[in-house]
Amino acid sequence: MTPECTNRQLLIYSISRLLAGVRHVAVGMSSPMPAAGAMLLRALNKKQGLADVQVSILGSVKHNSFTGGSEELFDCAAQGRIDAFFLGGGQIDGKANVNLVGAGDYPSSEVRWPGSYGSAYLYFLVPRVILFREEHSRRVLVDQVDFISAPGVSEEGVHRRGGPHALLTNAALFAFQRDVGRFRLESVHPGRSAREIREMTGFSFDNDRCKVETPGPDAETLALMRGQIRTELAETYPAIRGFSAGGGLKSHLRRRERFFLRDHQLFLLEEAALVEDRLIMKEECNAHQ
Repeated sequence: MTPECTNRQLLIYSISRLLAGVRHVAVGMSSPMPAAGAMLLRALNKKQGLADVQVSILGSVKHNSFTGGSEELFDCAAQGRIDAFFLGGGQIDGKANVNLVGAGDYPSSEVRWPGSYGSAYLYFLVPRVILFREEHSRRVLVDQVDFISAPGVSEEGVHRRGGPHALLTNAALFAFQRDVGRFRLESVHPGRSAREIREMTGFSFDNDRCKVETPGPDAETLALMRGQIRTELAETYPAIRGFSAGGGLKSHLRRRERFFLRDHQLFLLEEAALVEDRLIMKEECNAHQ
């Protein structure tokens, strides 16, 4: 890694490497680094004369082919037209289970998060789901999640073409081994050690004495990230002034989260209205019989 490369730039470059070979990658809202990684892969492929990569970012106008929002995303996933997606979570455990509901015994969770939404649906359908959580701590990476929003593995006999591919944090990169249902430490980021990763992680994992360092971008790729990719990213995330931004990025993410919560609440209200309409129609039909 070049000396000027920040940790976040390393994460973006790592995401582009994890996406190698995909045709279509979808990125949810409030995900500037996954979006930047997808854009970087698209730019590198074009530069190297490789296959085009379609990048669909929810909430973007320029980098989004969807016209129906998340509904169209779900349809494309069901049709096998999305190769990669990203999931985060308040908690992630060693079996790649994701918790987006809250911490503590459900339904009396002491801390509540936005909710599962379509995470389980996409987890079962998208072949390459990358778990991305910048914070690497025992608070986030737990032995067992308090609530399973989306299961990392399924019982034998359950049809499932999608699932976890990797877990990327600000300290390390893990690969998920679907055959044994466990993570394997692939590399540690510069300045970290395998011993630190063991101490910071709440679940056990294979290759826990890994000595491989996560590779960083060369000077040319870093310049591409700081120029073209940052410019493209600004259309969807205008508050970003650089990949190492602090308060600007955090405040922007808070605004995006509020928009997500508002849209999610509207979705629930619409669902409730539909249920009520169906009940009224059923009562009317029964009255005429």
